[in-house]
Amino acid sequence: MHYFALACDFDQTLANLGVVAKSTLGALERLLASGRKLLLVTGRQLDDLLRVFPQISMFDRVVAENGAVLFRPATGETKLLAEAPPQAFIDALHRRGVAPLSSGLVVVDSREPEDAKILAVIRDLGLELQVIYNKGAVMVLPLGVNKGTGLLAALSEIGLSHHNTVTMGDAENDHALLNAGECGIAVSNAIETLKERADFTCSSPDGKGVEEIIDWLLLDDLRGVQNRLMRQPILLGIAADGTKVSIDSYDSSFVIAGPSSSGKSTVMIGLLERLTQSDFQVCLIDPEGDNSHFENIVTLGSSERPPNIAEIFQILNNPKSSLIVNLLGLPLADRPLFFASLFPKLLELRAKTGRPHWIILDEAHHLLPRERGQAIAAIPQELSGFILITVHVESVLEAALKSMTGIIAVDASPEETIRHFSSAVGMPPPVYSPLPSRRGDVFVWLLGGPHGPMAVHVQPPKSEIRRHRRKYAEGKLRDAS
Repeated sequence: MHYFALACDFDQTLANLGVVAKSTLGALERLLASGRKLLLVTGRQLDDLLRVFPQISMFDRVVAENGAVLFRPATGETKLLAEAPPQAFIDALHRRGVAPLSSGLVVVDSREPEDAKILAVIRDLGLELQVIYNKGAVMVLPLGVNKGTGLLAALSEIGLSHHNTVTMGDAENDHALLNAGECGIAVSNAIETLKERADFTCSSPDGKGVEEIIDWLLLDDLRGVQNRLMRQPILLGIAADGTKVSIDSYDSSFVIAGPSSSGKSTVMIGLLERLTQSDFQVCLIDPEGDNSHFENIVTLGSSERPPNIAEIFQILNNPKSSLIVNLLGLPLADRPLFFASLFPKLLELRAKTGRPHWIILDEAHHLLPRERGQAIAAIPQELSGFILITVHVESVLEAALKSMTGIIAVDASPEETIRHFSSAVGMPPPVYSPLPSRRGDVFVWLLGGPHGPMAVHVQPPKSEIRRHRRKYAEGKLRDAS
């Protein structure tokens, strides 16, 4: 399961004229029974929403007032995500004769064409406020507050990532909502500009559209939509013909293999940087402590102190935190056993939350050795979001290799590495003669792809680019002196 949350707008998405149909409520119950979470994201003021929607307890979190208010139905607690405009602003709107006019905990509501008067007051008072539109409705909020920011705050509270969230809406103020989720969907009655931005548009309006998407989620987790997600691929490098080569962040696993000092770490670090920059949660298992210093990534364990499994999950429970697990403090023989105890717990967290999105195993031939395969109780047949890094493909547990969808061979002579991999996965070798390459190329072979191994010039890590620039600048300074 990839999508663990559905975040819906209320008016004209979940509800029609303020009423949620019984069939739509039934669909919401089916979604909850699948283990997924529901979030409601609306421009309505909270009191008004509670009055018209008594079934609000179905939702784990409610984002009201267009991102300014967070409500927890289970406890009745309310949290403000922004400051309300000053009373002087409200008084000035009354003096200008703005009507209708109402104030929530933060939002100030009116209708078009009163927006011209409102904007004039904001300008005259020099306030940092914005006007947001919703099919004729006008909402005034602090700058930077919208449905997207509210959704991210709600997801953080329940320990889910926006990469595992489907969002649905119909109006102008839902652009930010759709942008905040991994898969943004417009109901058929949505405005045209939202349909153009959406990853998918329902064939049905409002609640019927929500039912359509819930049925699809329960059927195959929206598999048919994944190729429409332009934000999804992670760049690996550039092919000889100039085309960009990317990995599918949704449904792939692969091996990075080659001899020592061949460039495996460069490939891995570049992917690690791009994955974390795209807000994917990554857990890197590092048996030899080679990868302990990365910006914005937590490291647990050192040569003096082995990592603690409870600490590992304390970090991973925050969807915004990626983690490096340094095993150098464990005796060499104990490292595969430690990973064998950690691995099922990582899979359990994934089953509940979809995270960590990527698990990277350095020295995979040591953590998943072919001759000691009994240390791992079972390897799932489909193991997406895994990267195995190894010097010896032939020494990695065969069941793990069979769950991979491709290999990146990092070597001056990659043919033997690719043949070892093809033998392990039970496929005929795709190459029988030396592969032509340029300096800095790796060879990427994706199983089931339209062609055999492809030469790719790897996109270097930003940290490496910065290091080279720093060395160049230092050299210039030395020359000048």
